[in-house]
Amino acid sequence: MARVQLTLPNKSHFLTQINIGIGEINYGGHMGNDAALRLVHEARIRFIHSLGFTELDIAGRGIILTDAVLVFKAEAFWGDELDASLAVDDFNKYGCDFYYRLTRKSDERDILHAKTGILFFDYEARKPVSVPPEFRAALGLEIPAT
Repeated sequence: MARVQLTLPNKSHFLTQINIGIGEINYGGHMGNDAALRLVHEARIRFIHSLGFTELDIAGRGIILTDAVLVFKAEAFWGDELDASLAVDDFNKYGCDFYYRLTRKSDERDILHAKTGILFFDYEARKPVSVPPEFRAALGLEIPAT
């Protein structure tokens, strides 16, 4: 079976710590795949909040998750403390990709690499909208000419 390949950017825009609680542990005694996606979501919300936005209001626009890739590198267990780093890359007219690396603090071992596709969205009009220049500026990125 072919494995999904995911190359993470060399940069990071944000770092936060996440603890593995009992709710993240599955019947195999380690972090479940559903929990991994929840932890990625938690890191994304913390990151967006650190920029002064929310997922429903990034300079007047919301976001929608278009896809998700999870690549497990090692098991995580109850009580593990993880560093979650996040980078934003691969911009297009309507969105970008968020990349995540979750690393166990005690041994610096990578636990999870992930990517989520993000689409900027006008929830009232129910349609995609362009990436807000304020979001790019918050990341210290050049704002493309329109």
